[in-house]
Amino acid sequence: MTITNFIGYLAALLSTASFVPQARKIIQARKTNGISSGMYLLTVTGFAMWTAFGLRTGQWPLVASNCICLLLSAFILVMKLFPPKTKELIAEAIAPE
Repeated sequence: MTITNFIGYLAALLSTASFVPQARKIIQARKTNGISSGMYLLTVTGFAMWTAFGLRTGQWPLVASNCICLLLSAFILVMKLFPPKTKELIAEAIAPE
């Protein structure tokens, strides 16, 4: 493995993992007050576009990492947009208190 590939894989891993703490916090706290809907809408759109780009160019590491980021950031956006009762139901289904 070259240093360039190592840097690329590490970047993909860190970028993907960066959404996990926020998703976990939403599930635990069942609140999304401080999260920007606009920021996550842009983020979800960006990851969807990177995934499409990766698919069109056959760059499977790009597809895999951006697809996971897309799912995690879309989960956060959806939780932000849902009413409190729905958030509670989803969070309870994922991680019962």
